[in-house]
Amino acid sequence: MRQFFKSSVLALPLVSLSLFINTNALADESPAAVPLYTESELIALINKNTHLQRVKADDCQLVQDIEARANKMALPSYQFLYGDMLAYSVCVERNVELGVYYMRKAAEQGLAAALEQLGRYYDTGRLVQQDKAMAITYLREASSQGNLKAQLRLVTLFNNGYGSPRDFEDAYRWLFNSMVADKATHKKIERALSKLAQKMPDSVVARARMPM
Repeated sequence: MRQFFKSSVLALPLVSLSLFINTNALADESPAAVPLYTESELIALINKNTHLQRVKADDCQLVQDIEARANKMALPSYQFLYGDMLAYSVCVERNVELGVYYMRKAAEQGLAAALEQLGRYYDTGRLVQQDKAMAITYLREASSQGNLKAQLRLVTLFNNGYGSPRDFEDAYRWLFNSMVADKATHKKIERALSKLAQKMPDSVVARARMPM
């Protein structure tokens, strides 16, 4: 009996050590904390359209922080991110209505990516009812901020018979003065501008081609 008690006591530190090692191993396996994105970092991700992939790659650890910055702090880049997460069910339950609401909030604060995206959605009828006039409203504002995708889509809408001739000159100027390295995109812009120029007096085209 005494020998059994002695053996049990000697075994206790070994058991405790084993539990300590196993606990530490489990701790090592837990995901490392992910730092929150800075505004400039998030805007760069949005402009490259990799913001949702980043949230998924971070194992959805920042959902509460993202929601707080979108809702309580009303940061436009986070409103846009949270809106996209809701619209496309990324790390949260899908809620298209609330997602578009946050996209609009970001657009109201002048975020070019949100303005362009809403303009594109109204143009194509994605998530919202198709509305060419509303599309032009959003795209025009994004174009004035230098958003190339918005500029090209806006000129395309004008070429297809939508919008007011009063806006042709600005749309031509913005797209003409864009800087594009991709040859295919450059050719696409040339064709779009050539078609729009046919709808404008030569004097207006010449004025629109002047450096900004």
